[in-house]
Amino acid sequence: MPGSTGRGSRPRYDLVVHKDVEITMRDGARLKADVFRPKSGGRFPVIVNLSSYQKDKLWVPPPDLEEAPNRYMNWETPNPLWWVPRGYALVRIDGRGSGKSPGLADPWSPAEARDYYDGIEWAARQPWSSGRVGTSGVSYFAMVQWLVANLRPPSLVAMIPWEGAADMYRDFGYHGGIFSFGFVVNWYNNHMAHHLLGKPQASAPDSFGKPWVWEYMRNNLDGEWYHGRRAQWDKIEIPFYSAGNWSGMGLHLRGNTEAFGRAASRHKRLRIHAGTHYHPFYSEEGRADQLRFFDYWLKGIDNGLLREPPVKLLVRKGGHGNSEWRHEKEWPLRRTRWTKFYLHSGKDETAGALVIEAPRKSASLSYSASGMTKAGVASASWTSTALAGSLPRMGASFQTAPLAEDTEVTGPLVLVAWVASTTEDMDLFATLRNFDPDGEEVFELGQQSQPVPVAKGWLRASQRGLDTELSLPYRPYHAHAQRQWLKPGEPVRVEVEIWPTSMVFRRGHRIRLDIQPRDGVGSAPYTHYSADYNTGTNTLFCGGSRASYLLLPVIPAKRQ
Repeated sequence: MPGSTGRGSRPRYDLVVHKDVEITMRDGARLKADVFRPKSGGRFPVIVNLSSYQKDKLWVPPPDLEEAPNRYMNWETPNPLWWVPRGYALVRIDGRGSGKSPGLADPWSPAEARDYYDGIEWAARQPWSSGRVGTSGVSYFAMVQWLVANLRPPSLVAMIPWEGAADMYRDFGYHGGIFSFGFVVNWYNNHMAHHLLGKPQASAPDSFGKPWVWEYMRNNLDGEWYHGRRAQWDKIEIPFYSAGNWSGMGLHLRGNTEAFGRAASRHKRLRIHAGTHYHPFYSEEGRADQLRFFDYWLKGIDNGLLREPPVKLLVRKGGHGNSEWRHEKEWPLRRTRWTKFYLHSGKDETAGALVIEAPRKSASLSYSASGMTKAGVASASWTSTALAGSLPRMGASFQTAPLAEDTEVTGPLVLVAWVASTTEDMDLFATLRNFDPDGEEVFELGQQSQPVPVAKGWLRASQRGLDTELSLPYRPYHAHAQRQWLKPGEPVRVEVEIWPTSMVFRRGHRIRLDIQPRDGVGSAPYTHYSADYNTGTNTLFCGGSRASYLLLPVIPAKRQ
């Protein structure tokens, strides 16, 4: 238990760098690493990274990053010129089969987690190490932290998984059972090119040679293959700071909130920010949060961390930069008013309303299941996936009347709908949007600096089966263990998990829900494979005994 007191770590050490240090794994493989440590005879806590991103690949950050460019900057990892002077050693490891480490790369696998375990224990044994190890980093570096934490390395004391998917089926490969084609395929092929066509080809000629993309497509239902590729929450007991991004729908948000709600750790913290994938981690404010966390758990500095609320949320108010931080005691917020907005069909066949009162009269509206492109339905063509996210209006939309007052929505969301199709299956893409009084959409800044809407959710109707033990009224948990095919025209009830969000919809604005058969606005790069059965007609039911609704976490306004 931390016992010393102090203001926190201040810069006081010079930097020593050891390049291409060999770390021997349990099977004899030798992985290459760089060590950045304070120039001192003392012992220091260590922050260990492992990935396939090449430790020697220089990252030249954008000019507006709050950390200055330097020759040690590496994508999504802590900056040695900031951390080492404050009394931390950093170890960057080229994962097996990547960079300068020989072997066969297998990102986010049980084998990679074992290598990470061995790297952590190696760092703890070094003469310059205090024996207390932490892990940190963004995206890849966060995702693999969940997996190594499953294995409980004895020297791993605390971790900061910053924007990291925690379930390689639900968070990464298959959203609601629909394959995340755009990101998964392009990510793997992109890094294969970096290794086979770039500088590292001589040191790892077999790099990225595993049929990795095929394995993800082959394992299109959840099962044993994914067991070691997801966080096992009952085994994760160490303190962690889980940082998500409201803009990270499609990769880096769900895992971070699931961690806070389900992990066995007694000391867990949740932070959710917004914007790009890299600015918050390197911001002065973000680094201060990270340093306080590691100072407490790795150095024993009593900085009051555990006396503070465990949740820190950036509450958005429409448009990037229009937001404010707020501390909370729990997630979801206890004061939430879970509010049903019912789908009400209108005169327009593809547009309706979101209303508070359930429509008494049964109604329905139908739309094409294909999301037809300009080339028509070409499900066998490469262009049918390339054009996803850039299609004309499709599906149906529902919006509120102009809001009478500012309305905050913060928390998980769910769409409960009655649907039918003339085909054997049906894909539902739900998008929550914010429109101003002039009918102009208010976008947020996405992780790749692209405009994005408020929130997104997905479900393939044949995978509507729920895990009843893990499902919550506001967050369905789909088993994805088998397919329940649709019968033509037969209505079924589905619950679509929409990833959490935070937005204050201003007075006079409208909340709009799009329900579409394919990726809608602001989806790229997390676009999906559209199955070849999507050639018929889909139907949404509204009102009566088949009332469909959107459940929103409305946060009451504080009265002065």
